Amino acid sequence: MSPRERSNVFTGLGFTSLWIVGLSVFTAYPVFASLYYSFCDYSILKSAAWCGLDNYKELFQDDLFWKSLSNTLFFTVLSVPLGTVVALALAMLLNCEVRGKPIFRVLFYLPSIVPMVASSMLWLWIFNGEYGLLNAGLNPILHLFGKSAPAWLTDPTWAKPALILMSLWGTGNAMVIYLAGLQNVPKELYEAAEIDGARGWRRFWHVTLPMLSPVVYFNVLMGMIAALQIFTQAFIISDAANGATGTFDGAPGRSLLFYTIYLFTTAFHDLRMGYASAMAYVLFIIIAALSWLATYLSRNRMDY
Repeated sequence: MSPRERSNVFTGLGFTSLWIVGLSVFTAYPVFASLYYSFCDYSILKSAAWCGLDNYKELFQDDLFWKSLSNTLFFTVLSVPLGTVVALALAMLLNCEVRGKPIFRVLFYLPSIVPMVASSMLWLWIFNGEYGLLNAGLNPILHLFGKSAPAWLTDPTWAKPALILMSLWGTGNAMVIYLAGLQNVPKELYEAAEIDGARGWRRFWHVTLPMLSPVVYFNVLMGMIAALQIFTQAFIISDAANGATGTFDGAPGRSLLFYTIYLFTTAFHDLRMGYASAMAYVLFIIIAALSWLATYLSRNRMDY
């Protein structure tokens, strides 16, 4: 390099040095350190001792590992499609020419920027079996049929469905992205479809959805990754179900023992950092595999 080019390189490195140091110290090092610890018996209080694949072998014999994984997959399989449908439906409604459209956009988007802890506390009250807002509205109707509303967060059968309903509260981010995609669909395509006699559902299926395919792919992929890492809502609700005792066992009945909660308790409650690191890399492999599968299945269905 010439002296001027060398000077430019050092100037560029100087400007990016803080970012490079931050990435190396706070991201790259923890990633590689946790990979090493996943092959070690490590409890923070003593030095790491190499144990090879023992942590990974123990994982596949751990009933709580399988329970947390099944809970997480159940939540993901139901919450991601429902969230996609709700977000897309809201975006299509807000894409229509209606009075006060900017106000409705703000109202539907606001819940997605509410801090997760605050919204979890709000839903604790809504889902309360005795004096919650939801049961106050459901009970008068269900009593006509001789039924009563479930206890939701204290009932193992209804705890996960309650969390799935709660996840729909934050579809505002996906809605905004869908709305941007809808506004980029050429109007000429709708006009051509209308001339050909396509209306309503056929126009949506043959024009809107193909043109939105990259947006749907992005939102589904990001929603899946977020669902597989669900933590805050279940963490707070599980603790509340235990009477705020600080025992995060996925109560009620381990129905809210999601993968990241089990990972957290293993690492910071049981101090089994090596075992928790192995869990983290298994989750990484699952997310990477599902992301590849989603990309593979949609490769011929994307319309850019």
